[in-house]
Amino acid sequence: MPPDAAHAADATGGSDCILLTRPDTESRQLAQALRKLPVECIIFPTLEIRPAEPAAAQIAAIDSLDRFHLAIFVSANAVRHGLALVRSRRTWPVQVRVAAVGVATARALEEAGFDRVLSPADGNDSEALLAHPALRDPRARRILIVRGVGGREHLAAALRARGAQVEYLEAYRRAVPILDPFPVRRALEQQRLRAIVAASAEGVRNLVTMVGPELAAALYRVPLLVHHPRIAQAAAQLGFEQVRLAPAEAAELVQVLRGCLRPE
Repeated sequence: MPPDAAHAADATGGSDCILLTRPDTESRQLAQALRKLPVECIIFPTLEIRPAEPAAAQIAAIDSLDRFHLAIFVSANAVRHGLALVRSRRTWPVQVRVAAVGVATARALEEAGFDRVLSPADGNDSEALLAHPALRDPRARRILIVRGVGGREHLAAALRARGAQVEYLEAYRRAVPILDPFPVRRALEQQRLRAIVAASAEGVRNLVTMVGPELAAALYRVPLLVHHPRIAQAAAQLGFEQVRLAPAEAAELVQVLRGCLRPE
């Protein structure tokens, strides 16, 4: 199988299909969780995460990391690429506490060796983290936000409005993967696609582009499962007719996807 087609499972049979558009590693983990369902998983990442080349100011931030009080990681990708970037130059200062946006990010930090990760008890977004008591009054505190290039500005803006000094470490960038859309198009034409799982508004937009305009109408009719209202709103504006909020965690998402399949 050619390298660009290897991401897509064989979807040429007659069974139901679920389209997994999260980044490759996440989609493969979800496909593993779905292995007991009578369904084919088409792994078709619509976002590729690549390391970013840090600017001089960001290298300076790493070299002077000791002056920060807190580092906030916005995603598991931020943990993976941000820590790799920091550790290529230095060790992590023990006095700099870490915070996470979302359960998966907190777990990634814990797996990387951090304890006492600051994370919200409820919610998986910046708004939930901002509601944490530790961030209600961050005046005069230096905070580093580890994210991808060109990420959302809401978190930094809110912290600055509360008096914090905020800087960015942009450790990765997003790109559109080069993949063969044939398995997705075939499943759409055969009306076997029962659900789509997406992780970001950008990924949903990329999916429409990658599949092509001639099948957009068929794509829009497939139930789309996302984990945040902001993504749901963007998808509905694109034209998706059945956008559903679903858990981000694989074990809970499997139960939702089970309900999307045709009775055996």
